[in-house]
Amino acid sequence: MSAAPVPTAAGVIPPVLAEVVRSGFVEGRHRGSLVLLAADGSVELALGDVDAPVFPRSSNKPMQAAAVLRAGLDLAGERLALAAASHSGEVFHRDLVTKMLAEHGLTADQLQCPPDLPLDQTEAETYLASGAVRDRVTMNCSGKHTAMLAACVLRGWPTETYLDPDHPLQRLVRTVVEEAAGERVAAVGTDGCGAPLMAVGLTGLARAFRSFVLAGPGTPERRVADAMRAHPEYVAGTRRPDTWLMREVPGALSKMGAEAVQAVALPDGRALAFKVEDGATRALGPVLARALRLLGVDAPVLDRVGRAPLLGAGREVGEIRAAF
Repeated sequence: MSAAPVPTAAGVIPPVLAEVVRSGFVEGRHRGSLVLLAADGSVELALGDVDAPVFPRSSNKPMQAAAVLRAGLDLAGERLALAAASHSGEVFHRDLVTKMLAEHGLTADQLQCPPDLPLDQTEAETYLASGAVRDRVTMNCSGKHTAMLAACVLRGWPTETYLDPDHPLQRLVRTVVEEAAGERVAAVGTDGCGAPLMAVGLTGLARAFRSFVLAGPGTPERRVADAMRAHPEYVAGTRRPDTWLMREVPGALSKMGAEAVQAVALPDGRALAFKVEDGATRALGPVLARALRLLGVDAPVLDRVGRAPLLGAGREVGEIRAAF
């Protein structure tokens, strides 16, 4: 296990969560904070400052999807999963976003997420080779933005300002985040897609995911959790760890966020959340696999999720490994 956090004049240096090992030599370290919750919701392990506010980035998307349901939008199945997605931009993602826009009388021009390439590198290469260019529908948050716009159309709320933090929909998102996390939002920022971003502590983020899997059947929170778990390829993509986990760990709810944030809840209430301090997503897999094992998960998929090889001249010469 890594050393305890080191006090400094500016606060606390987070512990090392992962090491970068090349040719047997530790050439780098990724620090961060991590919390594990037991099935009863108590803190089982805390590394670093797990109560300090962080921007969960796309790990907030289940709460945003629950907000559109609370607004009255009737989504289910793949559509609801896509509303909570950081999708890879694969053809089936783009096709469903386009279909959802049409179903609610919307056009891609109304999306206020930025034009982008597919998030998945393999898909991006195929996309570019076809002659396609950056597009709003292709952007990984387009499903969320489509659902937000559709909720606004349903309620008669302004669509031009749907990303304003004071918009009725975004106020509802804040309410959902605070209720699920069990704490007040500490700060509001702007996410990469332009949507308001609500800061909570890692313990609060883990509590939020736990509340979704334990919510009563038919509630907005449980509907989101069930849709994500039933259709994980729409939440992420065919080559993504969130998909693998939700497919192969029964009842798991998993969602990563940019800047190396991850949250997972298991159906009995065990949950985790962590953030790698420097935002290095290459450390996500090893840290996630180790954290799940500490929660008692024993599944072959963890070897796949946790594998992060380092290459030299095209061959494997090292790895990124968990250090706690």
